[in-house]
Amino acid sequence: MQFYRRSRTNPRRLGVLAGGFNPPTVAHLALAAAASSQVDEVLCVVPRAFPHKKYFGATLEQRIEMLGSLELAIPHSVATTEQGLFIDIARECRTQCGAETRLSFLCGRDAAERILTWDYGRAGVVEEMLNQFELLVAARGGDFEPPPEFRHRIHSLLIPAGHDQVSSTDVRERIARREPWEHLVPEAIVEQVREIYS
Repeated sequence: MQFYRRSRTNPRRLGVLAGGFNPPTVAHLALAAAASSQVDEVLCVVPRAFPHKKYFGATLEQRIEMLGSLELAIPHSVATTEQGLFIDIARECRTQCGAETRLSFLCGRDAAERILTWDYGRAGVVEEMLNQFELLVAARGGDFEPPPEFRHRIHSLLIPAGHDQVSSTDVRERIARREPWEHLVPEAIVEQVREIYS
């Protein structure tokens, strides 16, 4: 794990917000704000390799720069990891933060469903993961109902109405169609997004 911005806090409860951030959106900020009552710090992680998509649009460096320009409602750090699966990111976090830090991954319903149904190549990986970290899940195109056996490790995050439909894909498509998009990204990075994607 390589840090580009590091908070001065020493969190007991760390919220990990991993994603493509292509570009960061107001929904990403809403996730971090919603988690602020359950974690002490948010770590924004951009994997150098994704398990389900390729790099396009903004470069890794541009994504790091956009994340570094943001001010969240909670102390936050920005880092890259070598792999993109949550279980791999959790291992890298443990190396940096230690075994005592409580890890929670912040995500939307779509990501939570993908995590729980992903083919990891062997049985028992989901149980293994949820022994290492919890999931804090926001509604995204519908509420998430965790499987009964995992309810003690998966919790809901409430984000403001309207944010559950916001996505980086929508921002890019709106820019391509020359439709208004500025309200979907944090004000601090509007000009950066315009330069990168226009």
